[in-house]
Amino acid sequence: MNIPIRMIGIATTFFWIFLIIFAVSALYSVKDVRFDFGEPQINPTSDNELLFSLPIIIENTGYYNIGFFNVTTEIWDEEGSPIMRGTTFTPVIKKYDRITITHNMTIEVDDLLQNYQDYLFNDVELRINAIVGMSVAEVIPVQAVANLSAFWGAPLYDFRLGGIDLTVYNSTHLRAVVPIGFENHAFFDLVGNMQLRMYNSTDSLLSEGETLIEAWHGSPYSGSVELYVSAAGATANGRFEMYFANPFFTIGPVVVPYG
Repeated sequence: MNIPIRMIGIATTFFWIFLIIFAVSALYSVKDVRFDFGEPQINPTSDNELLFSLPIIIENTGYYNIGFFNVTTEIWDEEGSPIMRGTTFTPVIKKYDRITITHNMTIEVDDLLQNYQDYLFNDVELRINAIVGMSVAEVIPVQAVANLSAFWGAPLYDFRLGGIDLTVYNSTHLRAVVPIGFENHAFFDLVGNMQLRMYNSTDSLLSEGETLIEAWHGSPYSGSVELYVSAAGATANGRFEMYFANPFFTIGPVVVPYG
């Protein structure tokens, strides 16, 4: 049976009218999809890593389901260099639903501080670029971008070595007490061993000593390290090399001159 060309033309016209109405209504429905970002959180995990969490509240009061909802975040330092990237995917958000999803990324503290040693001593405001993608009516793609920030607290903020207290220990050696001070602004407690190596002005190793550091989250720390220095090799100036190992990271040498 032959279908008249006119009938095909009418069917095509109705198809395009339907398609246009659907597309317009779907795009209009985008205004009824709301999402809000909660406060970014950074917390330690049981594996001695940091978990970055970003809560996202999504409310779909539009006419259609939302499909393929995905959030990709990129964390940047103050100079615009990327630190990490992560994606969270939700297959479907039904119409009239209001849900909260949590976008998570794991931060390897040791890797971060090896690449950005400045973060060991200085607080930083990290920039977060959040890209939200979705398909309205599970067909029409839509994308939005938001700029956020998160605070990074330095574990050894304002780290300093005080003046060396030298006393005679015996006929060949001096006892040196070196004060240590800093503030732990990190999201975790610092418990570990700090080692100091003392070099004179000719780069000769004079002595080394270590102490146990217990610096609680958000608290100042003050302590000292004892070293026994050869009197014959002691000079008025030189340098210390600091090494610090704890469950979250290992760092060193950090060079601090003296004299």
